[in-house]
Amino acid sequence: MSYTRDTGPLSAIRSKPERPILLSGGCVLTRDATLGDWATADVLIGGPKIVGVGPGLASAADDDAMIIVDSSGCIVMPAESGRLAPMEDADIAVCRIIDPDDAPNEPKPDRPSHIDILFVAGRPVSWGGQPLDGEPQAPRARLKLVDVSPDDPRIGLWCDERSWLRQRLLPNGRYDEARGQRESAYQGRYWIDGDRIDYLDDLGFWAFGTFTEDRLEHAGYTLRRSK
Repeated sequence: MSYTRDTGPLSAIRSKPERPILLSGGCVLTRDATLGDWATADVLIGGPKIVGVGPGLASAADDDAMIIVDSSGCIVMPAESGRLAPMEDADIAVCRIIDPDDAPNEPKPDRPSHIDILFVAGRPVSWGGQPLDGEPQAPRARLKLVDVSPDDPRIGLWCDERSWLRQRLLPNGRYDEARGQRESAYQGRYWIDGDRIDYLDDLGFWAFGTFTEDRLEHAGYTLRRSK
């Protein structure tokens, strides 16, 4: 069954923005050597700041009229490169492992995100994995995939100096890589953007290479054109 995030807490946050928000029962990664991490703990948000981190904060939920956001089964961590600690900006990502039914096994670009809830300065900007209308959305880093032109001069066979690794770039945007006696050891899709080539293997992993003059640098190998 597909997962659906309860919108009740979101409605409460929007209608009573002055109330504190408690992210309750998640696995908390602080990126702070003094605080450390917890397998199960809470994070308390007050306005734009984090005001409390650790287990037991839920005991004051009624006293302080906290809005409780169930974070069990999720990882609560800094959304950016900062720390999850008191008085830090409440830029927080609540991440959950996507249900198998929602995450296709086959290799494909634009897979679903694991981010369930995203807070920026204490305000939710995405909920249940979806951006919220009316909330500013930070641009997400994105790998640029450019389909190869059928007449690109780099299409063809590339080999290392021993001809042990033999990678054939096909005009249809597929590659076929042999290693030693293993023909078609790796196969998948590729894209070329300038001097960069990105690979998505049929096994599901991503890799890349760089064209430099007459060489293709890929996974520690130096390849050159071969006939």
